[in-house]
Amino acid sequence: MVQLREFLTNLFANYYEAAAMILFGIGFTSLLMHRNLVKKIIGFNFMDSAIYLFLAAKGYITGRLAPIITDGNTDPRLYVNPIPTGLVLTGIVVSVSVTAFSLALTCRLYDKYHTLDIDEITYLARKERD
Repeated sequence: MVQLREFLTNLFANYYEAAAMILFGIGFTSLLMHRNLVKKIIGFNFMDSAIYLFLAAKGYITGRLAPIITDGNTDPRLYVNPIPTGLVLTGIVVSVSVTAFSLALTCRLYDKYHTLDIDEITYLARKERD
């Protein structure tokens, strides 16, 4: 009973990290289980969002301010580390670019093979090659 209480206390103290892991699991499962290319892209976006949530949760420290110096106080213990935020913003830009490219490629594949099923596209491409 004590171990369960400790587990629940840690879970509720780190609920952002738990939510990020659940989102990552949903995205990874979607990426593995679905044959539809659009559903795979959505699963990949779930995984991206989970990683960004995890990084943002790990970079935040309760009681600290954004690293914008307004009153002349430069004590680093008063501010949150800006590196995780910069990584998240950079990752979001890369993720949007990869998603746009993936959707454009999916549109091209649909125009050529008239399906979004990855197994059927592979079969038709091999048939076309031989």
